[in-house]
Amino acid sequence: MKTDDLITLMTQDAPVGMRYGRALALALGAGIVFSALLLVATVGLRHNMASVFETARVLFKIAVTLVLAVLAARLAMRIGRPGAETRFPARLIALPVAMVAGAVVLELIALPTDAWRASLMGRNALFCLFFVPVLSLAPLAGLFWALKKGAPENPTAAGAAAGLAAGAIAAAIYAWHCPDDSPLFLATWYTLAITGVTAAGALLGQRFLRW
Repeated sequence: MKTDDLITLMTQDAPVGMRYGRALALALGAGIVFSALLLVATVGLRHNMASVFETARVLFKIAVTLVLAVLAARLAMRIGRPGAETRFPARLIALPVAMVAGAVVLELIALPTDAWRASLMGRNALFCLFFVPVLSLAPLAGLFWALKKGAPENPTAAGAAAGLAAGAIAAAIYAWHCPDDSPLFLATWYTLAITGVTAAGALLGQRFLRW
């Protein structure tokens, strides 16, 4: 049997699709809850969260990480279904990237040059690089478990999509604690942390998502 024929048969197998869908929903739900509880139990929410919602920077940081998390999770869901269209969901990831790029440009225009470095470095750069991957562990493990219920055609790409989704979810959760609100900080340290989780997901997917 040709590979394309096998993929078609698997795509038409409704019970497998339903099992995969339920597994993915459970993985995402459990991973988000676990990571959120971990944040609250360890570093806690930002102490002035109620008041900082009045600032555009905080609203943007939370909104853009949530958008990335939703789009990345959608991509991970699609990539686990054999034969499913993934190009458009993958291209949608450019939306939050463009949002951040635009915010960075506005930040550079608004701030004097001598304030750029302080805004970029913030106060918790190294902690961000450490804690976002920690918060991503539960969502990443859950997504890998769910993807094993599916049939990803490209294990490396599926692992990368799971890593991107897990990293984005972790970033969206960490944003509720992080006191560094500059788009420069977001574009640098959040991006590095999410990229690290994505790369780890790709490496793990190459080994554990083969079928």
